[in-house]
Amino acid sequence: MALGFFSRLKEGLSRSTQKLSGGITAVFRKRRLDDEALEELEELLISADLGTEAAKRVIAAFRRTRFGKEVTDQEIKDALAEEIAEILTPVAKPLELDPAHKPHVVLVVGVNGTGKTTTIGKLAQSYREQGKRAVMAAGDTFRAAAVEQLQVWGERTGTPVIAGKAGADSAGLAFEALTKATQQQADVLLIDTAGRLHNKGALMEELRKIIRVLRKQDESAPHSVLLVLDATTGQNAVQQVKVFKEMVDVTGLVVTKLDGSARGGIVIALAETFGLPVHAVGVGEKAGDLRPFNAMDFARGLVGADEPA
Repeated sequence: MALGFFSRLKEGLSRSTQKLSGGITAVFRKRRLDDEALEELEELLISADLGTEAAKRVIAAFRRTRFGKEVTDQEIKDALAEEIAEILTPVAKPLELDPAHKPHVVLVVGVNGTGKTTTIGKLAQSYREQGKRAVMAAGDTFRAAAVEQLQVWGERTGTPVIAGKAGADSAGLAFEALTKATQQQADVLLIDTAGRLHNKGALMEELRKIIRVLRKQDESAPHSVLLVLDATTGQNAVQQVKVFKEMVDVTGLVVTKLDGSARGGIVIALAETFGLPVHAVGVGEKAGDLRPFNAMDFARGLVGADEPA
């Protein structure tokens, strides 16, 4: 299963890999690692959305360990994978449910179109496969499509979905969902939310109200606040993390649509900038295409290196 996912991950990252791997091969067929070569490599890393801080860190490590040596493109790819994995390892943490909370409340936030609703459905399926009981709440009450999408996932996964009328108060819905999930002794409650970032003030108030209302029932809720980001937006994802961190206490990230993007390097920029746990990455439409984030697999997939032995 893991072997299959590495192949899918590598395939999903292929657009990002072509950009990075092709550039490395062009720069380093067989070449001495001098200042000029390092400068070209740094520009290549920044253009692949790793961000300036991560690129500088990688180049500094190369300067320490390989400066002046003759290197091949394969040696550079392997070394680059090691450096990237070192940046990513501290943030590669699965989303663990706390059995002390029944249910463990997960508030899922993010801009519309990032794949929030699909991510919730996939998480519900994953928990069901683990023998856990999940409940989903359709808290994005203004988007009928989001509610319908969640109900489809509910039918597909046998997971109860709490939904209200169109335009219903999302905080009231979250309160009702927590009541029902508690009565059903669910292990996890996954709450979808709106993502209308063009009206930031109203969205901030809505999210804070949901949290206030949840805390009337369980003062420790939500136990996780998951921000879903779309890899195709590249550096814009960094801005989204900043904005949502102002609104709510984001505890972890999920990065979706890596298969549709040449900007997989953004995961490294996010790790370097924020240090927030990256719980899962998505490389396709199927439920099995959202998987816990593995630093070394991702790093090797991104640079086009083979699967670690």
